[in-house]
Amino acid sequence: MQDDKTASADKSDWSEMMRASLHGDAAAYRHLLSEMVPVLRGIVRSRASGMGMDWCEDVVQDTLMAIHLKRGTWKPELPLRPWVYAIARHKIVDAFRRSGREISMPVEAFADLPQPEPDIDPMESRDAETLIDRLPERDAALLRCLALDGHGNDECGRRLGLAPGALRVALHRALKRLAAIRREEGL
Repeated sequence: MQDDKTASADKSDWSEMMRASLHGDAAAYRHLLSEMVPVLRGIVRSRASGMGMDWCEDVVQDTLMAIHLKRGTWKPELPLRPWVYAIARHKIVDAFRRSGREISMPVEAFADLPQPEPDIDPMESRDAETLIDRLPERDAALLRCLALDGHGNDECGRRLGLAPGALRVALHRALKRLAAIRREEGL
């Protein structure tokens, strides 16, 4: 068990190593990063229950990259550890957000499902077209391609020049805008 002086000295060592690295001491910087890695791994693993080791290692690497890129923003008169821990917290949150947006089942898995025969009321189709016409052109073209023309994601992506991920994002945004228009109309 460390006493307060030893713990305090350990914490100031990181600060001293960072100060030295900011003055061009590459060896101090390498040593600092090598000391940070196990600490960051522990922080990430303790907050990432249920996430795999690859996920944790990616977050550690993202954190180290952010520290490297932003090291010039650290104020040398302040302790380094709180600054490092704040970056780690932000990178963990970012990674959870990213993983929450990922689809665990590929869209292609749904391609072979039988599609119900559309029973389209011509009035509903005209109403949909009227609402879609109020969207920005890119959103309108995407919704027309998918919903009104009945093309699949791949075909619409090719027609509009969108990668699969960009198509999903664009579709989500188009549907949000369409929902806002419907709310305005009281529909």
